[in-house]
Amino acid sequence: MAAFRGPKVWLWRWRRNPLRRRSDALEAWIVLVAWALTVLGGVFAGLAATQTVEHGLAQQRAEWRSVPALLTEDAPDGSATETGGDLVWAKVRWTAADGSPHAGQARVFAGTTAGTAVTVWTDPDGRLVTRPATASQARLRASLVGVLVGVSAAGVPFVGGRLLRGRLERRRMERWDEEWERVGPLWGRMTS
Repeated sequence: MAAFRGPKVWLWRWRRNPLRRRSDALEAWIVLVAWALTVLGGVFAGLAATQTVEHGLAQQRAEWRSVPALLTEDAPDGSATETGGDLVWAKVRWTAADGSPHAGQARVFAGTTAGTAVTVWTDPDGRLVTRPATASQARLRASLVGVLVGVSAAGVPFVGGRLLRGRLERRRMERWDEEWERVGPLWGRMTS
């Protein structure tokens, strides 16, 4: 049978009460600050991460360019070297915007013959990069990163508040044990 606790009294730690201990008021402040930091910190960190990722992906869309390249060898047929779908890695060469020749590996359709023109993406320095994310893909990625960062940032003050409350509870129990050791033997004498 569960013990009767009575009706729940909201904000009891904030009300004036002769039974309220100093540790109750301290705990109330810890809970308030921890929740405020949890909510505000999580929201602000998530929004900042979202904006940073969106800005970075928009910068990639603006700077990365598609350039024509030529396949320098026949692409594998995709039987043993296939890594997903009908695209395989093959050697290509291209000329950067500054006129310098470059070579590397890019994903092309399996079985493509040498000398075939393909499109690759390069950064401003002429290095191979992946195709930049579209605006809708960038929004989705930024949102997911923002949620992940926001939840992670919110976890720090939440866990910190729980640890502080646990420390207060342990100290409260230690004091109660000390008091009981002092009063318990006297109480047993009075009842006999």
